[in-house]
Amino acid sequence: MSGNRPTLEAVAARAGVSRATVSRVVNGGAGVREPLRERVHRAVAELGYVPNQAARTLVTRRTGAVAVVIAEPESRVFADPFFARQLRGISGALAAADTQLVLLYVADRADYPRIGRFLAGGHVDGALMFSLHRDDPLPGLAAAAGLPVVYGGRPGWPGAAGERGLLYVDTDNRAGAELAVRHLLGRGRRRIGHIAGPLDQTSAVDRLAGYRAALGVGGAAPGGHELVAEGDFTPAGGERAMAELLARDPGLDAVFAASDLMATGALRTLRAHGRRVPADVAVVGYDDLDPATWTEPPLTTVHQDVEGMGGVMARLLLRSLAGGQEEQEPVVTAPRLVVRESG
Repeated sequence: MSGNRPTLEAVAARAGVSRATVSRVVNGGAGVREPLRERVHRAVAELGYVPNQAARTLVTRRTGAVAVVIAEPESRVFADPFFARQLRGISGALAAADTQLVLLYVADRADYPRIGRFLAGGHVDGALMFSLHRDDPLPGLAAAAGLPVVYGGRPGWPGAAGERGLLYVDTDNRAGAELAVRHLLGRGRRRIGHIAGPLDQTSAVDRLAGYRAALGVGGAAPGGHELVAEGDFTPAGGERAMAELLARDPGLDAVFAASDLMATGALRTLRAHGRRVPADVAVVGYDDLDPATWTEPPLTTVHQDVEGMGGVMARLLLRSLAGGQEEQEPVVTAPRLVVRESG
């Protein structure tokens, strides 16, 4: 069957043009008049010609592929609907631009040299990176490879805030957290705990800052002590953190969890301790992903457009690769509160 595969020469003969003209058309080159371009496209369709990607790469110096690097182990990625939603947005935007997605995970620090070699090996044209932790080497690996990068989430490494041309997409995490806590205050709750995400990630840091800003200096517990326990954006982490908060203040009447998954764990702990939601303890999460509607009761949460942000990340990178002259800026979207029965 491979011997019957249409060749560039066959397309040229069918279209009545030179081989060089066909090459320019199929590789996106300029300088071909529209009537000739149409004849080439018609011949390509009639013959079922598929361009050789290796040859195209030699001509364009582009691979037609983008690396999506998630700084989490594979088991975490497939267990958290946040990543599935963001990948769906990225995949849709890349597919619309006929660009392939290459997915890379970080199980442990031993993976970084492998990822660095891949990024530097000419396999992809750029990278999308998210779920970075403090002191993560991924930005340095991308810079060493000379690749354009768009980050998911506000970069938090030292000096990142002043880096010119740094592109990222995020939601206003601080404002979202303030929405959640002010909602609880408006419902008459006064002893409000917070289950924070891992504080080596900027989303968790910003949501903690929003919690503190909404409560004011002094925290929510008697004596001015903060009711904050650190989780890890997983249900199990939410369970542990909720148990810690109850041990510190059995009379707490509300909790804001920095993710829906941690909120689902908090609900389990509250149920195990005989606390009714929301009669005894109101609960608010963050993300507004599918699990928020599956819980009992359904979860009040802060909505962020995770899929949309993934699409914006991909389009920002594609514009960078296209060489547009306009200077691009980071994109920060506005969250909103979705009130359900738990809050």
